[in-house]
Amino acid sequence: MKIANLSPAALLLLGACAIPASPPAVAPVAPPTLGLTGAATPAIADDWWTGFGDPQLDRLVADATAGNPTLDAALARIAQAQAVLSSRRADTGPDVTLDANEQLQRLSGRYIIPPPYGGSVRFVGQAQANLTWNLDLFGRQKAAITGARASARAAALDLAAARLAIAGSVAQTYIDLARAEAEATIARRTIATRQDSLRLVNIRIRNRLASNLQATAAQTLLAQAQTALVRADGARALATNALAALAGRGPDYAAAIRPATLRLDAALPLPAQVPADLLARRPDIAAAQARIEAAAAGRQVARRAFYPNINLTALAGFQAIGLGNLVSLDAGTAGAGPAIHLPLFDNGRLKADLAGATAALDLATADYNDRVIGAVRDAADAIALVANLGEQRARTAEVVRGFGETNRLNAIRVSSGLDSKLDLVDNDVRLLDAELTQANLVADAARQRVALVLALGGGFSSSQEPRR
Repeated sequence: MKIANLSPAALLLLGACAIPASPPAVAPVAPPTLGLTGAATPAIADDWWTGFGDPQLDRLVADATAGNPTLDAALARIAQAQAVLSSRRADTGPDVTLDANEQLQRLSGRYIIPPPYGGSVRFVGQAQANLTWNLDLFGRQKAAITGARASARAAALDLAAARLAIAGSVAQTYIDLARAEAEATIARRTIATRQDSLRLVNIRIRNRLASNLQATAAQTLLAQAQTALVRADGARALATNALAALAGRGPDYAAAIRPATLRLDAALPLPAQVPADLLARRPDIAAAQARIEAAAAGRQVARRAFYPNINLTALAGFQAIGLGNLVSLDAGTAGAGPAIHLPLFDNGRLKADLAGATAALDLATADYNDRVIGAVRDAADAIALVANLGEQRARTAEVVRGFGETNRLNAIRVSSGLDSKLDLVDNDVRLLDAELTQANLVADAARQRVALVLALGGGFSSSQEPRR
């Protein structure tokens, strides 16, 4: 039986019967299985970093989110995805082309053209307009548009995720800058104190009230503080260079960064448990979900390739032998009608395409699941570390107070001649280490609060998703 004699329903049945099942093997993880049952936390402001109260940080974030190469790449991917979407939409409309040619040709004297043209050399030409319109009766083009739209949405969400990540990197690097400056302040204060102590020891040595051994101890303590200052200055230089790189600038930009005026204890949202609406607040999760939709649409395109492809075609133009005849009315030609393409045997290509599309859907789903599990862990870790760092800060403050008080009492004993400077070396070393540890914990706590903001999606919400 010829295909031309089959009814449309028979053609559909013939194509549909050949479609393999090929079901997806991976399912998206369900939020309740991850324990996302807590209360929703208040929304975070889009410009959450302004809570630290430092205008310079605000400027650095603005510069980084305007000139970072990562964002340039994300914007290019959005433009690329939008172009693909426009191309898929164009496939649903009519396609009109114009073809024209003229060539000198010897016509066969023993073919379909009789003499006097047959057996002679003539100009043979045609000018023809062609129209093709894919009716998309089985939704293949529609599925392709759905997939392209989801990919464009994923690219836009990637941009939101990149902006959030860059703002977070700037804030955390700026906290490192403040950390280095706090360490430098502690080191300078300690250096001044130990320089005074060394001068007193030298005076006592000249008065034969102390030995060179005590002077060596004082010089060692001074060198320790000076080393801490050098280390802090190096850390500040690295932080300013990192901030310049995030802003897409060079060393001159880093040199212009002034000392930080951060309020490191500024309040940022601190939920006691992972919020139930976590997944809706993460742009990277929303992007992964959009990629599942794109992959599912791609699988539909592969499935519908098994169905007949029905087009409307039409042509109108001129065909003639001889240049003078091409523009005559008798040379006119026209035609119109349906064109049907039905795959019957392709050595398994369509089945392979469907299997590949199904695997792509499984891959997108697995990536989504991985990101979801990672997001829950990020939020849980950030909440736990914020609480833990608060406890560490409280204990370290007690240690600093203890060493400070011991140092004060020891200084009285030394000035009264009851103790030697050598007896204070261990406490002096411990006091400086404790003060540096305290400064680091303050910075770590601020950094971890930023990490919690990032884990909660910053100021993003599902209402900010690009329109479909």
